[in-house]
Amino acid sequence: MYCRGIRGAITVDHNDREEILVATTELLRLMVHENNVRIEDIASASFTITDDLDAVFPALAARQIGWNEVPLICMREIPVPNSLGKCIRVLLLVNTTRSASEIQHIYMRKAVSLRPEFVPETS
Repeated sequence: MYCRGIRGAITVDHNDREEILVATTELLRLMVHENNVRIEDIASASFTITDDLDAVFPALAARQIGWNEVPLICMREIPVPNSLGKCIRVLLLVNTTRSASEIQHIYMRKAVSLRPEFVPETS
């Protein structure tokens, strides 16, 4: 068993509490689904948000889907000029038997521009 990092990111259109929670929930559910992660295997989750988002802590979405024993923390993303705005990023640390190359990182909506190599190819 190894502790591996799973990265993910998603954008929202507005600094709106419900929109942030819905987007974060969507991202978290896909991250655990694509990597066959059980909640009890999540060691911790770190969330960053860009300066233009402050309506809610995205970690609340994790609590709302039952991640009550998982240590969570929210932070500000570094405000690099001309970087992607309205973006929520997540780093899950999970205990898994998967190799690093088997981890599926998830980038959604406009966040696909951050790591296009992780976006599945469509036929």
